[in-house]
Amino acid sequence: MKIVRFWDGNKVSYGSLENNLIWPIEGDLYGSYSLNNKSLTLNEVQLLAPCEPTKVMCIGLNYKDHAKEMNLPIPNEPIIFLKPPSSVTGPGTNIIYPPQCTRLDYEAELAIIMGRVTKNIEPEDALDNVLGYTCSNDITARNLQPKDGQWAMAKSFDTFCPLGPYIATDISTENLNIKLMVNGEVKQNSNISQMIFSISFLISYLSKIMTIFPGDVILTGTPPGVGPMKSGDTVTVEIENIGELTNIIVK
Repeated sequence: MKIVRFWDGNKVSYGSLENNLIWPIEGDLYGSYSLNNKSLTLNEVQLLAPCEPTKVMCIGLNYKDHAKEMNLPIPNEPIIFLKPPSSVTGPGTNIIYPPQCTRLDYEAELAIIMGRVTKNIEPEDALDNVLGYTCSNDITARNLQPKDGQWAMAKSFDTFCPLGPYIATDISTENLNIKLMVNGEVKQNSNISQMIFSISFLISYLSKIMTIFPGDVILTGTPPGVGPMKSGDTVTVEIENIGELTNIIVK
C-alpha cells in the first residue's frame, strides 16, 4: 500500500495511491479506517508530507561507507539529534536557502514512519510498530554545524526535512538501493545494507529514551557523497521500492 497525505482544495486527507488514483481514507489512519469508493487523480490534488510527526528523530553517521569516506571510526552507539516538526515539508515544494547559510548540503535518507505508540520495545518486536517507509532529505546548513554542538541550528530551519512522496507499507528494507541526484547528476549511491545500526535496533534504542507516537519519523542516516547545493538546483532522493522525492532550492 502507498499512503499519501494531500490537499484537495478544501481539506487535508490521507489516501491510498494506486495506479495514479487516490482512494481517500475515512477514519483513523493509525487505527480503524476504510477507503472511500470515490477516487481522485494526482492532478486534482497537492501532495503533502505524508505524515504529521510530533518529532523527527535523526541518526548521524549510520553508513559504513560514509564513515569510511569521512575517515571516522564506526560509532559504538547511535548518534542522535532532532529536527522540529516545523522543518517538515512535502514533495515538489521549495527548500529555502536561509540567509545565515553559506553552504547548504543534501543528505539522502530512508525515513521510518511509526504507526503505534512505542516505548521500551525490544528489537525483535520493533518492526510491528512501523507504519511504513518514505524518502527524506536531511537538509543541513553545513557552515553552521560546527558552531552548535547539538546541531540544532544547522538542521532545523523551515523546509529542512522534505518527506515523501508517500509511505510505502509492507516492504522489505534489507537490501534497497538509495540514490540522490542534483540536476539529474548522481551524487549519492549506496544501499540500505550498509547501515551500521539496523532499523529494528534504532527503533528499540530510541524508544528507551523517548515515547514515540504514531506519525513520528526516524531518519536513518545518509550514505557517502554528501555535498553542497545552490539556489535553483533540483534535488531528488530515490529509494528502491519506495519512490522519488524531488524539491527545488530557492533563496
